[in-house]
Amino acid sequence: MSAESLVEDVTYLELSQDGGGAHKFYEVTVAGTAVTVRYGRIGADGQVQRSSFPTVGKARAAAAKKIGEKVRKGYAPAVRGQRAARAVTRRQVTSSRSTARSVAPVLWRFRTGAAAFGIHIDADRCWVGNQAGDVYTLSHGGEVLARYSLPDGVKCLVADEFWIYAGCDDGTVYDLSSKVPFGAYSIADDVDIFWLDIHEGVLNVADANGGLTVIDHEDEFQWSRRSSGRHAWMVRADAGAVYHGHDKGVTAYAPDGGGELWHTPTNGSVLFGWQEDHAVYAGTGRSVVQRLSKATGAVEATYHCDTTVYACATSEDGRHVFAGDSSSSVYCFDADGRRLWKLGTGGGSALSMQYLDEKLYLVTTDGSLVCVDASEAAITAAQSGSVPTAVDVKQAAALPTYTPAASVAQVATVTVAPAGGIVVECVQQGGRLRVHVVSDGYEPSWNVQFPRGIREPGARYVVEGLHAASSGFYRVRGEIRRLV
Repeated sequence: MSAESLVEDVTYLELSQDGGGAHKFYEVTVAGTAVTVRYGRIGADGQVQRSSFPTVGKARAAAAKKIGEKVRKGYAPAVRGQRAARAVTRRQVTSSRSTARSVAPVLWRFRTGAAAFGIHIDADRCWVGNQAGDVYTLSHGGEVLARYSLPDGVKCLVADEFWIYAGCDDGTVYDLSSKVPFGAYSIADDVDIFWLDIHEGVLNVADANGGLTVIDHEDEFQWSRRSSGRHAWMVRADAGAVYHGHDKGVTAYAPDGGGELWHTPTNGSVLFGWQEDHAVYAGTGRSVVQRLSKATGAVEATYHCDTTVYACATSEDGRHVFAGDSSSSVYCFDADGRRLWKLGTGGGSALSMQYLDEKLYLVTTDGSLVCVDASEAAITAAQSGSVPTAVDVKQAAALPTYTPAASVAQVATVTVAPAGGIVVECVQQGGRLRVHVVSDGYEPSWNVQFPRGIREPGARYVVEGLHAASSGFYRVRGEIRRLV
């Protein structure tokens, strides 16, 4: 064995941009004919790829090519450990036994295996994400359909029309709308994420210091504000405003960052937020949910619980308001604030919740996704002590599992665009790498919302579909494949 093959050559690079969100490392190690690439968020272990080559020379050439590609993207040599990992605050909650005399009619329960906050329920399926980085999809009947394995803990799940996003502790927001998830947004390292919301492709981030950061569909910083309070667990957005809840109340900002529209102090620190068309709902540490007018910020109704409110939601028309407290109870109120019922969850306090089609879905402190029959007949029966036997949902032995594609090398390739496929191309524009549509029938000047991590100058990709957003850009629907 030659002395050359025994030498280990390590190149360590970092990309950390002020305000731009990137905070990543890329390390290439050459040991003889083996090349090991390690990459990820600064301060994390990252992901590892290993390759072998027939000769030492070819191994070094391949490594040099990888390093050159990263340097052209803005990475620079660095010393490992000099930059700190991003701040991550885990929500510390307590949960005690319910004081309710009856237990809610739980239809099924799925234990994710780790503490969970993320939940989204749509017409097709149920989504739940936990602090181990696992996101599961289930049918409304409780069948586990698929699993997404993300690099870090899931803070929350949010939807924007068809698209589903998972905001993670590593500062990346992953698009889960197709089988292969992609990093759609990167949040600056100095933002300690508490909650996220997305509207028309614009990401709104609430943080531990009471800050609000807004990032557009191209993953570029737009504006930020520092509210009067701290610990901002609530952010909700629509076409008219961004609603930001913190320990001093709820503040509404113009969506373009033009200024504060209104501020309303709440009865206690805001711990969770919900919205309907004309109102936002703030669950607080002083055992209430308050409904605020979106137009003026005026408190329109107050819903009184018995302990700290961790989560709230409404029926589609706002006719019923639901809340979950720190004592493993769930409540239902009418729109004016009259308590209709209080029941025990049967397994931990609800940290997030959502209502759909007479069912209330909860994510509880033990990491379970719970489906409660919230129909009038089921609740009446439960109050008299008659509840169904909850199904304990199990994972299938061969559950499909999807992991993010973090580099071009991990993207599937095709040599010919399939029928119905839409071709897009990466182009340099104004010093930035944009993505435009090549196929006929689309506006060629519009940008395409596209994962930044897999863009390369001149590269072409095939996507299954595009959706025109009202603000003048396209969003990808379906799988992304590279055209080679």
